[in-house]
Amino acid sequence: MMGLLSSAASGIKASTRPRGGSVEDKIPEDSEPDDTSILDENEGSIITSLISQLRVGMDLSKVTFPTFVLEPRSMLERITDFMSHPDLIFGAENCDDPEERFIRVLQYYLAGWHIKPKGVKKPYNPILGEFFRCRYDYPDGTKGFYIAEQVSHHPPVSAFYYFSPENKVAIYGELRPKSKFLGNSVSTQMDGENRISLLGRPEDGEYVISMPNMYARGILWGKMVLELGDNCTARNEKNGYFADLQFKTKGYFSGTYNAIAGKIRKGSNDTGEISGKWSSVMEYKSTKNGERRTLFDVSKEGQNIAPKWVAPESEQEPNESRRLWSKLTAAIIAKDMEAATEAKTEVEEGQRELRKHRDERGERHLARFFLHRQGRWSPKFTPPSDPQAAVVAIQNFIWPSQISPPT
Repeated sequence: MMGLLSSAASGIKASTRPRGGSVEDKIPEDSEPDDTSILDENEGSIITSLISQLRVGMDLSKVTFPTFVLEPRSMLERITDFMSHPDLIFGAENCDDPEERFIRVLQYYLAGWHIKPKGVKKPYNPILGEFFRCRYDYPDGTKGFYIAEQVSHHPPVSAFYYFSPENKVAIYGELRPKSKFLGNSVSTQMDGENRISLLGRPEDGEYVISMPNMYARGILWGKMVLELGDNCTARNEKNGYFADLQFKTKGYFSGTYNAIAGKIRKGSNDTGEISGKWSSVMEYKSTKNGERRTLFDVSKEGQNIAPKWVAPESEQEPNESRRLWSKLTAAIIAKDMEAATEAKTEVEEGQRELRKHRDERGERHLARFFLHRQGRWSPKFTPPSDPQAAVVAIQNFIWPSQISPPT
């Protein structure tokens, strides 16, 4: 997926604040992205040794990468970056204009990309049956809940579900990454979708958004840079709104980093354009009247990341992400690559032993929180219509051993 880094910042902006505002015609440009990195001599020699074993076009799903290229958290937790700015989507069901509701959903989606670590880092590949769960406590007293689970190992599939009953928002989907070695870069094709429901507008049905691909550049020469690239789509078929989004990669001699462009249409008629940079400012321009508005400004809104509550590792289950990878995370933070390699190997060997035992007994792994039906992974959860009852029900679903998670 993307080089995202979740951080705990205090509070989020109130969902009642006006959306949008005027912006200048010129979008600020980054001369260089802030995710470049240069390897030291030892790291460079390890990468060179690894690359000498690869072939262009090779599938990297079974290739073990050195620990210094790892971001110290699991992919299952990284997906929470898309839930970092809930004020962008809370209250969207109160907008009478279906186009405005569509734009609000796009704002939520586009705002998650700016969160990333410095350098070209990849999160831990979750093992089969691993899960991550957390809760959000918002300033107005409402709550949000998140659960993600690795439901398949070959091919890798991460299923996720976010639900905020009082704010009438539900989001679920799955990610199916496929990485290939391209020579001086690695590409990751991000199959899968986000499916968003504004529960206060059941007549809207689902808003479905796909993912751009990712490119780690400069593997052999030049600076290592992480880029988002290619096209993705958003659609709300019930109201007939669609968006075609292009994440632009920088050309060798021209262009800029992190640029995005797109068009919104109602049926076959264009209604607006999206432009800017996902790392700084994105804006929307109406085709109807030429008015412009800010969709997201990282310098102003980027620090207002909704903090999440995660149970202490001592209270987590053995296959819960932070506890499962705790030794590896501690070693990476301490920059002890030898200990990190040992910790990573320990988890992976344990996974292989479990798979061996299942095969010997003729057993098939069954996901705990998700079901595969109608070609997609969806949560084993049907919320009650009453928001307060739904809060209790979702807590019981995510933390089944108790009515509510520990405080």
